[in-house]
Amino acid sequence: MMMREEARRQLALYLARFPAESERLAALQAQLDEDAGDPLSRANMRGHVTTSALVLDPSLTHTLLIHHRVIGRWLQPGGHYEAGQGLWESALREVAEETGVTRLAAHPVWGAALPLDIDSHPIAANPNKGEGEHWHHDYAYLVIAPMTGQDLAPQLAEVHGAAWRPLAELADSGEARFRGLAGKLKELVSPS
Repeated sequence: MMMREEARRQLALYLARFPAESERLAALQAQLDEDAGDPLSRANMRGHVTTSALVLDPSLTHTLLIHHRVIGRWLQPGGHYEAGQGLWESALREVAEETGVTRLAAHPVWGAALPLDIDSHPIAANPNKGEGEHWHHDYAYLVIAPMTGQDLAPQLAEVHGAAWRPLAELADSGEARFRGLAGKLKELVSPS
């Protein structure tokens, strides 16, 4: 399956689960439907798909975060999609590259077929990389990994560090995306 079709399919499944987010993701939908360029290529300056993972420990009390060198904030591990793999596999590769954690599994209830979150956000121009302003359309997957038995080995070229942080910090974060993720996790863990 072409990756554009896979990104479109996962977006449709995601919007079926979270229909209130349709307007927020209209730019991604339009790009997947209309853009003649490859929406998964980082060379596409209209915008491109990225992948990330919200990694939780099995007890669902901690999350694995990286301190991003360029952005200067704690974020979930993630980055640019690379051809030759699926979106889920891309997210797992990013976790392994940025944190050294490789024992990763899909959440037993949520699974790997559907992102927990899709977020479109603007990226500032980076003249050093020859990149203009563009959008990242981040597909974030829910992943489980043990906190023990595998050392953190952050990719220091891209991140200042990696750490397991209390999951409760997401809800209290100043980051709107983290607060949204915390709400989705609360619903998943204790549905009403």
